[in-house]
Amino acid sequence: MAALLQTNLPDLHLISRGKVRDVYTTSSPDHLLFVATDRISVYDVILNSGIPDKGKLLTSISLFWFEKLKDIIPNHLVTVNIDEMPEEVRQYREQLEGRTMLVRKARVVPMEAIVRGYITGSAWAEYQKSQTVCSIPIPEKMEESQKFPAPIFTPSTKADQGAHDENISPEKAAQLIGQDLFDRIKAVSLQLYTAAAEYAESCGLILADTKFEFGLVPSASGGKDELILVDEVLTPDSSRYWPRDQYEPGKGQPSFDKQYVRNALTAAGYRKGFESGPNGNGEGWGIDDTVIEGTRKRYKEAEQMLKSPHS
Repeated sequence: MAALLQTNLPDLHLISRGKVRDVYTTSSPDHLLFVATDRISVYDVILNSGIPDKGKLLTSISLFWFEKLKDIIPNHLVTVNIDEMPEEVRQYREQLEGRTMLVRKARVVPMEAIVRGYITGSAWAEYQKSQTVCSIPIPEKMEESQKFPAPIFTPSTKADQGAHDENISPEKAAQLIGQDLFDRIKAVSLQLYTAAAEYAESCGLILADTKFEFGLVPSASGGKDELILVDEVLTPDSSRYWPRDQYEPGKGQPSFDKQYVRNALTAAGYRKGFESGPNGNGEGWGIDDTVIEGTRKRYKEAEQMLKSPHS
């Protein structure tokens, strides 16, 4: 089974190729076509290897969460039915089926909204140095993977492709996008995380942390622009999911997310400054077939567990 690393839709206008998604305009002036490829990126580096069906799994999980969380905040989804998309899109059904969303155009907020329920990853690394996370003071004597007393909101910059997202303080984020918009995004992000974490728990999963992205669209009433959820939501690409029955604070956790790939890349010698490849000469980074298949299985298992709540 081959991975789809790049779409080829010559009759459509390509706007961008992101870390995972190819984005096109269509004949519908108010909409964009989002196509989730099988590319995978870690440490903001797109790997040479793809994960077969990953784009379809991401789309399936995002659709699930868009539906479940729609009463908290509207989102950019218009349809996933190819027959309901503009006519020029339909000729590419074979490439697009199962991995494509027609979405509303929105003015994307230049900040990533990260909510952390457990201390892990870059948060744990910062805490060990300064007892802070994104400059927010954190209680003493926390262990790796421990649950925070309450979820915390830790924004980051939204970097261009090839650059690294950077954790920033809430104060700096508010300066970047404005205090009112920051407050709106923080409040709804914490609400979304709390609802999602509670549901994930019923599926045997711990949602350790996640990243949301938001956009602004004109309000139907003509007032303040409406805030909507955009991009993907609560997928293993944008979130850390841990198996609840194996959770043990004080160490790193097994996961259903990209951490498996991060670990493999680190073991292969990846470090900052060598984003272009092991020798720094542009050959890129790849992963072996065992890691590819292991990642696909983890993403598939996360999808199946999310759609089968049990306790």
